[in-house]
Amino acid sequence: MLINRYTIALLSWLPPLVAAQQQPTAAPPYPVKPVRLIIAVPAGGAPDLVARMIAPGMSGLLGQPLVIDNRGGAGGLIGTELAAKSPEDGYTFFVSNPSPLVILPHLQKQSYHPFNDFTPAGLISVGHSLLVTHPSRAYKSVGELVAFAKAQPGKLDYASAGNGSVIHLAMELFKSLAGVNITHVPYKGSPQGLTDVLGGHVALTFSTIPPVLQHIKAERLRLLGIASAKRSPQLPNVPTISESGVPGYEISTWVGLLAPAKTPQPMVARMNQAMVSVVRGADLKQQFEAQGADPVGGSADEFAALLRTEFNKYASAVKVAGLKAD
Repeated sequence: MLINRYTIALLSWLPPLVAAQQQPTAAPPYPVKPVRLIIAVPAGGAPDLVARMIAPGMSGLLGQPLVIDNRGGAGGLIGTELAAKSPEDGYTFFVSNPSPLVILPHLQKQSYHPFNDFTPAGLISVGHSLLVTHPSRAYKSVGELVAFAKAQPGKLDYASAGNGSVIHLAMELFKSLAGVNITHVPYKGSPQGLTDVLGGHVALTFSTIPPVLQHIKAERLRLLGIASAKRSPQLPNVPTISESGVPGYEISTWVGLLAPAKTPQPMVARMNQAMVSVVRGADLKQQFEAQGADPVGGSADEFAALLRTEFNKYASAVKVAGLKAD
């Protein structure tokens, strides 16, 4: 009887022990090692500057370093292809501007698909593009520019950073919506085109705020309008192009955060949470303004919707411009 009582007592402990052994091990907190941010432009480009602005704050919240990995070249194709093929383990993310995701797919063959190979994690910021001209020109507003161009078709010209660049497609979209004919003059980069507008050799160009703001203040350039949907906080009295007689016109130079397509959703959500917290904080407001950008800190779903809209908009602009994929 004594043995039976001990046996029964021992057996009574077994189910809890077995159950305890079968409990799943809790997943370690994310991240547990540094996270790589691939940037498809060299140091100094807009996505690079934005990534370096937000990385320290995000690192503090995540408890791990965010390592910037610049992979510029081929108009952004090299870095974008690398990001698309990176491990989907939550330790590689991609910071991008519009070009490789919503413009280049209409113009060049590439090994990645902008929607199938990436998961949007959130919109970081939206920059403002400005339509500028030399102050000696007769027109002083978008409305006067449109009237002048209609009266003298083909007489005006504009400088771009090359065929298929954002500036090129921005002006082709403007021409289409305004119903005007303005001649395209491609350059190897936007600085060269801006130099010729400053010299009065070319009539028009688009530019982000930092390269032209001092020229506008010194009256070496005349600002006609803002290309984005909303007015810039830096230039609150300057109307948008859409307000000024070309309804529906909008071009913006956003920067967003993405991950390889099958990255686990909790990891994407954690990165979005850290990004939003940093971008919407007061600490970076002046830094974003210095870049001519508005901090956003948007959700993954909002960014995904923007990518679709932008993709379709640039597809139309490419068609209007008569460009063909290489």
